[in-house]
Amino acid sequence: MICVVSVIKYPKYFGFFGVLSMALFHLPLFFNKKISFYKLMGTGKNGSFDIHPDWNQWVVLIILNDELEILNDANRFVKLQSMKGSFINAYLKFFNCKVENIFMKPLVSHGTWDGKYCFGKDLIRKEFQGKIAVLTRATIRFNRLKNFWTHVPKVNEKMNENEGLIYSIGMGEIPFIKQATLSIWQDEASMKNFAYQQKEHVEVIQKTRKENWYSEEMFTRFEVIEII
Repeated sequence: MICVVSVIKYPKYFGFFGVLSMALFHLPLFFNKKISFYKLMGTGKNGSFDIHPDWNQWVVLIILNDELEILNDANRFVKLQSMKGSFINAYLKFFNCKVENIFMKPLVSHGTWDGKYCFGKDLIRKEFQGKIAVLTRATIRFNRLKNFWTHVPKVNEKMNENEGLIYSIGMGEIPFIKQATLSIWQDEASMKNFAYQQKEHVEVIQKTRKENWYSEEMFTRFEVIEII
């Protein structure tokens, strides 16, 4: 399977149509047989992990069934356009949106997303050499929202200071409650250095376990195929 994260930027003053797209895109994605799983999400301010939303930036995450169809096609962007369907393509073109597509192949995955093992159950592959992406997502318990929003954004700030980080974005399906982070690293060593050596990150991970912040969580590591 192939996961594609499309980060969509609407022009200034067109943020309302980004909000509207989160309702309109459900139907064509739901009935698209080439897509096994999808999520429509907003982002934090300036794409960061922020409690304040960025009304002009939105995310579409899809998992494509036919891995070979994408991997063997030199022009993946054109293939992706056809897979998303004419309505979504026309909508984004009409509003002159900037779209960044991140093509990824899952390497390791634990946990569920809305009760689904969308990348397979306990997927484990050998270590990978090259650019690597990490997607973490969680449903936060209501009585732990304050703990989460007090600590996690600070960790995100520290992450952006790490050498080897190429890109990161904070996103979510439901404001404040269902949150996710996607980060892309130069290599696995850079990612692990942050995950296991960065003091603030290690402390927050320990707190999440000890205080049981999440009712559901998922962690997935990817090979980055291409960013278009």
